[in-house]
This record gives sequence, C-alpha cells and structure tokens, in this order.
Amino acid sequence: MNTASFVAQCRIPTPLGEMTAAATPAGLAGLWFDGQAHHPGPLAAPVNPQQPWLQAAQQALARYFAGKPMALPPLDLQGTPFQQRVWQALLAVPPGQTTSYSALASGVGTPAAARATGAAVGRNPVSVLVPCHRVLGRGGQLTGYAGGLARKQALLQHEGVAT
Repeated sequence: MNTASFVAQCRIPTPLGEMTAAATPAGLAGLWFDGQAHHPGPLAAPVNPQQPWLQAAQQALARYFAGKPMALPPLDLQGTPFQQRVWQALLAVPPGQTTSYSALASGVGTPAAARATGAAVGRNPVSVLVPCHRVLGRGGQLTGYAGGLARKQALLQHEGVAT
C-alpha cells in the first residue's frame, strides 16, 4: 500500500477498539484496528477528521455498530488486481451472512486458489466496512482475522451470526 497517497487520517472510536482511517483523493483507502496485522503503522498524512471520506467512514461505522443500514463511502482499495477482485466480492456478502474461503475463491473465478484468496482477505485494507470478518473456514470454523479472532467473533455476533 502506498501510504504516501494518503491526504488525511483520523482516529475513530468503536465498541471493539480504536481504528485509524486514511483517505486518498479518491476515497477511503484504509481502516485498521490498533494492533491489526498489516496495519501500516504511523501515517504521514495530516489528521483531518472533517475530510469527506473520513466523515463518511465515521458515519458508516456509527450506523453499523448501531445495527442500522449504512452507506459506504467511496473506496480506494489499493492492491493487486486479484486482491481487488476478492475485496469487491467481500462487499457482496450481506450483513448476517457468511461465506467460505473456497466459495469466495470460486466466486472470483479461481476455485483452486482458496489459500491465495485467504491471503487477499487478510490484506483487506478497510476492516469492517469491507466485511472480511464474514469469511469462515471450511465447515463454518472461525478462522483468521487480521484484527484478531475475538473481534471477528464479536462482529459476527453483532450481525446475528452464531459462532
């Protein structure tokens, strides 16, 4: 991820811990829990919670955690073409539903690439709003989450998914 393209950042409190949000001129490009795997670390972008994409992210998270429908801000997901296909497929998994890594791999046209799909899911730069927490292992097992399994379980329970 090219953090030099970030034009603004802010901190967002959530029931599951503080998050850092980052925006480019094109949209929300990052949303990470503190301590999350693949967190880029300190960002050079100025702190500006009033930046439009960051305001929209704050509103979307507030609605999500209140159990209300949310509108996503414009997204600027920076990754490989394969990662971007996987992240777009994640957006199609509705709240309260789950999918598996193998089903996701099939859905993006690479049925033999469940592990590569899992790696792309793990690199999702916009936690919660791009719902990588809705991906389960074979047989519905709770497996990997860059923000920690306890957060994944809490997010799924928040959506009414028994884990």
